[in-house]
Amino acid sequence: MKIEIWSDVICPFCYIGKAELETALAQWGGEAEITHRAFRLSPGQSVIPTDQMLQHKYGMTPQQVSANLAQVEARAADAGLEFHLAGTLSGDTTDAHRLIALAQGRGKQAEAVAQLYRAYFTDGRNIFDRAVLHEIGADLGLMATDIDAAFTSSEIDMQIALDQRQAQAIGVRGVPFVVVDGKYAVSGAQPVQAFLQTLEAASAEAAKNPIIEGDACGIDGC
Repeated sequence: MKIEIWSDVICPFCYIGKAELETALAQWGGEAEITHRAFRLSPGQSVIPTDQMLQHKYGMTPQQVSANLAQVEARAADAGLEFHLAGTLSGDTTDAHRLIALAQGRGKQAEAVAQLYRAYFTDGRNIFDRAVLHEIGADLGLMATDIDAAFTSSEIDMQIALDQRQAQAIGVRGVPFVVVDGKYAVSGAQPVQAFLQTLEAASAEAAKNPIIEGDACGIDGC
């Protein structure tokens, strides 16, 4: 089974949805190939405190912001996550997605996404700071020179842009957005049961239409 997840690393519901999906996958018990797709919530936005962003973007009062962040932290706790949202920053996450793209090329995409979520939501680290991203990359075993190159790589930027355009093409209006086997979609941080139902439906569909393999030729020969 193939699962694609469009998300941004500063989206709290993306992290919560990831946790709920992982719980559903464990309950389902099957095998899945997961690919994370880049979705930048605020392309071109300068880095500002999250509370200011919420006040400016949604017209919230400081009291409403505090209540909202507390509700999100409680929702995260229900999913088994520890959030500390006070003092976090918001802005363009392109550099973080560049690091994820680099890690993907090294077979470590899932680890990169997990570490960035934890760094931002639990540890309160500034993932807009390239020095911090270097530290996270080093923990993943990535070379400093490769990380620097990723920050200015036109190829990686094209990949990020392609993910975003693909999301727009299939009608993604918010994240997380999960697509299973190219046919089943789950929008938002749904409960475990919703993800489980989707996995079971996709699995049943695949069982009805098995791929029968025989002799074939490919790019490497026959």
